[in-house]
Amino acid sequence: MRIALALLLLPGALWAQSAPVTYDRLLHAAAEPQNWLTYSGNYNSQRYSTLAQIDRQNVNSLELKWVFQIESLQKLETSPLVVNGVMYLTQPPNDVIALDAYSGRAFWVYQYRPSPGYKVCCGAVNRGLAILGDTLYMGTVDAHLLAIDAKSGKPLWNVTVADYRASYAITIAPLIIKDKVIIGVAGGEFGVRGFVAAYDAKSGREVWRFNTIPSEGQKGIETWDQDSWKHGGGPVWVTGSYDPELNLSYWGVGNPGPDWGPEQRAGDNLYTDSVVALDPDNGELKWYFQFTPHDSSDFDSVQVPVLVDADWNGRPRKLMAFANRNGFFYTLDRTNGEFLSGRAFVKLNWASGLDPNGRPIETPQPAGEPTFPGNQGGTNWYSPSYSPRTHMFYVSAWENYSSILVFAPAEYRAGQSFTGGRAIPPLEGATSPSVRGPINTSTEIGSGAVVALDLTGKQRWKFDMTAVDDAGIMTTASDLLFTGGREGYFFALDARDGKMLWKTPVGGAVLAAPITYELKGRQYVAIAAGHAVFVYGLKH
Repeated sequence: MRIALALLLLPGALWAQSAPVTYDRLLHAAAEPQNWLTYSGNYNSQRYSTLAQIDRQNVNSLELKWVFQIESLQKLETSPLVVNGVMYLTQPPNDVIALDAYSGRAFWVYQYRPSPGYKVCCGAVNRGLAILGDTLYMGTVDAHLLAIDAKSGKPLWNVTVADYRASYAITIAPLIIKDKVIIGVAGGEFGVRGFVAAYDAKSGREVWRFNTIPSEGQKGIETWDQDSWKHGGGPVWVTGSYDPELNLSYWGVGNPGPDWGPEQRAGDNLYTDSVVALDPDNGELKWYFQFTPHDSSDFDSVQVPVLVDADWNGRPRKLMAFANRNGFFYTLDRTNGEFLSGRAFVKLNWASGLDPNGRPIETPQPAGEPTFPGNQGGTNWYSPSYSPRTHMFYVSAWENYSSILVFAPAEYRAGQSFTGGRAIPPLEGATSPSVRGPINTSTEIGSGAVVALDLTGKQRWKFDMTAVDDAGIMTTASDLLFTGGREGYFFALDARDGKMLWKTPVGGAVLAAPITYELKGRQYVAIAAGHAVFVYGLKH
């Protein structure tokens, strides 16, 4: 493995004013909205900022302040950090860049060259970094975890998390809890056995590992037929959340393997398509909730668990809001995983509803008939937002979208695809030799929307888009909602009613989530789009 490092001089005055990012600062990130210290902005993953200088009255005067062009043609899904005037971001597959958050000037670039032969299912992407003290942490597409000096860009340590030759990868932004760096692995389409693991932030030593697929003798193994657990999937490829009062970290778990070979893995297949609550000190499982037992539609549940403290039926509750890929919006009690509410937020036909415990009442579709939502889901990994001002949850949704599911057995070969059958768009299915019998093509390909829900899942408003949408969402204390889409625009909506307030072209699809920060008394909004990072501020 070769590692290249390119450095530019960093002004000493900037770092002289820079305080290390302590765990206490991460705990109280909401108290310093001028920074963006974690992947989702805060441990509760609400992607809500108390900054309000940019508001509904002046947002239409936003102008471009600077652009940073990356040196990669891979998808740009990074969500930057901003710490004391420095922006840190990743460019795919695994370079780290430090920029002046005011001007966009590069301070340093750290280039990591992954091992030849690594595989990821859906692009060599990286979604971001974590920081503790003066150290940045990044996972790599060849399943390593790196520590990098935030001041100089020099590597500090490099540990192997899993074997990339078996198609383990890391695309997730790590999560710092106390003195630990917590990471999850991708590879659900290659027959991996997923896990969440914690590493000592100073040394890189593994502290604990929670396997999302139980083994013989462990609770949950009874939900797997014979030895199908060995290659059961369960990847964790989106950053989790944390409740310091409960000392619980929450992680969404992906699909079982093989994706479309359900007959060879009979049972509920725990803990795939679940959210798991783990003790961050030792990795112990405290509770779980499975959204889609025995998934045959590739409905990964890696969506971001959003933590909300609110009244529920007249009394305060610690809630978790979860817009799931399977098309249902869930509200859980995050102290114990109790199911409180569930409601469809997009068109679906794979289930007729949820029973009193939140288990889906499944309605499998006949061969050749489309399943709603399709395998990309009613939503996917893109970050939602919750505003404590409007009491609404905002999610990018795929509407009227379906796939025709074709099931087939799969044979496991290390490092090779382990998906079984296929999920085929209806129009393609009409000519596909793998589909037997008549094909129903009288369905729409789908469209995108930003959907605002209350905590019961009731829709409050909807902003329709032409193309399906992969962008994350951020809201602010001035009741603004920032997002984008495949149409190549970055825009702001009124978070109260969905009215368009501002829109600008960015020359490429938005596949990431916005952030906001303040510097020299002015608020800025940043978004990764196409192959560049764009930063906007009000006209002076």
